[in-house]
Amino acid sequence: MNYANKITLARIALIPLFMLCFLNQSSFLFAIIIFAVAAGTDKLDGYVARKYNQITNLGKLLDPLADKLLIAVALILMVQENMISSWIAVIIIGREIVITALRMVATEQGIALAADRYGKIKMVLQVAAIIAILLNNVSFSLLTEVRVDLVLLWLAAGVTLLSGLNYIVMNYQLLRTEK
Repeated sequence: MNYANKITLARIALIPLFMLCFLNQSSFLFAIIIFAVAAGTDKLDGYVARKYNQITNLGKLLDPLADKLLIAVALILMVQENMISSWIAVIIIGREIVITALRMVATEQGIALAADRYGKIKMVLQVAAIIAILLNNVSFSLLTEVRVDLVLLWLAAGVTLLSGLNYIVMNYQLLRTEK
């Protein structure tokens, strides 16, 4: 197993640790740190895979799965603790399910659908929003009375919807014409 895939597996392994720390109020700060580190490994594994020519089919499968699991777990836990509304989690997780289904259809047709820049922007906004919400807007409240965490969350939800629609539109014709 190459280094890039090990980094991705480490991200997946951090998810249960994040959950345990999140649910244990005395370890909540550790949960935030673990989430941020896990989210940061997304960039790192991609960099290592490209720099050292370690791009594999396993990595192509595990990397987006690790991202989806990390974000979905964080959203579900935040809904459980009434930190966010459930409809936000439904939008974000629902988009991931739809796009994953679309990718599965494409794979069956022998088509590889690459992530686009909007998907990458979506991921960054989701991570930023989750961290800001986990911090309860504390770091921003020193500078402004605007709920930056909620602004980021709404922005993340909007970009998530738009990126999903863009992905479907951009790949629909490709899937229709390939047989």
